[in-house]
Amino acid sequence: MKNMIKIGDQLIGRGNKPFIIAEMSGNHNQSLTRALDLVDAAADSGASAVKLQTYKPETMTLDINQSNFVIKDNDSLWNGRTLYDLYREAMTPWEWHEPIFKRCEEKGILCFSSPFDETSLVFLEELGVPCYKIASFENIDIPLIKKIAKTGKPIIASTGMANISEIYDLVETVKNEGNDNLILLKCTSTYPASPQDTNIITIPHMRELFNLQVGLSDHTMGIGVSIASVALGATVIEKHFTLNRSDGGVDSAFSLEPDELKNLVIETERAWLSLGEINYGGKLNESKSKQFRRSVIITEDLDEGDILTEQNTKCLRPGHGLSPKYYELILGKKITSKVNKGTGVTWQLLKD
Repeated sequence: MKNMIKIGDQLIGRGNKPFIIAEMSGNHNQSLTRALDLVDAAADSGASAVKLQTYKPETMTLDINQSNFVIKDNDSLWNGRTLYDLYREAMTPWEWHEPIFKRCEEKGILCFSSPFDETSLVFLEELGVPCYKIASFENIDIPLIKKIAKTGKPIIASTGMANISEIYDLVETVKNEGNDNLILLKCTSTYPASPQDTNIITIPHMRELFNLQVGLSDHTMGIGVSIASVALGATVIEKHFTLNRSDGGVDSAFSLEPDELKNLVIETERAWLSLGEINYGGKLNESKSKQFRRSVIITEDLDEGDILTEQNTKCLRPGHGLSPKYYELILGKKITSKVNKGTGVTWQLLKD
């Protein structure tokens, strides 16, 4: 597995804090001003990158109202809408990309996108994007994946709905083009997703199975699932992002607001820092605390030759005497000198 993958000036890997992607999607609500405000808020929240989606509705589907082209799911945020109508509302106009990329550069935050066909890939190449994202619904589009891999740029791919064989096809397609800068994202392609359907225990399994870095594209509410995924080794977290859920928008219901995104950045870094290394016996900065562990201590003033008993010797704090594991062994022993109450029992104090 490639330990580090570089995107722009940022290194992604288990030796670095999580790479946090703020997914703008259609939460600009067809306002360039709002899109730029989203960039500002993402940067101020400490996110690593802003991600767009680059397509036109006609490159996604047909503008028809036939049954197969209408979303029919009572649990869906988009129930009853045609695919074309949804994509027309959610798309980021292509002429907005350059000002959005420029604002990201000014704010010191990376910007990249998901291309959904060859025309959007060519367009993004002209903008000089640092990497590409493959969306869950496109992870079986091998011809498109092949073209993306040919750019040689890092690829982050969501695996939502893909079985092992389909993920294998994706991975092999990228590798066969000589591109080894691939990160997979565990993803549940429901909007929103429930924690019980997210199955993040798959993250370490996927990492071992494909020998690649694995992260999480998280559609659950809140930040708890994302934090937990870092504990399982996720190096990348992607969350949809909005200024205010009450403003509405195609993805607003399961998107983070700025304060939540900031907390995500902080708490995932804490989770990453807590991983540390395999360690037993305490770290160096715990050494001072050892004095407050229990040890064998004399509880009465005693004279030379007195015998240690359960009445005059106990296992108490602090830890300046013998370990409690020797307590039963020292009972019945005579002491070699006069001692005061509170003295810790040592081997030198005992007569053979």
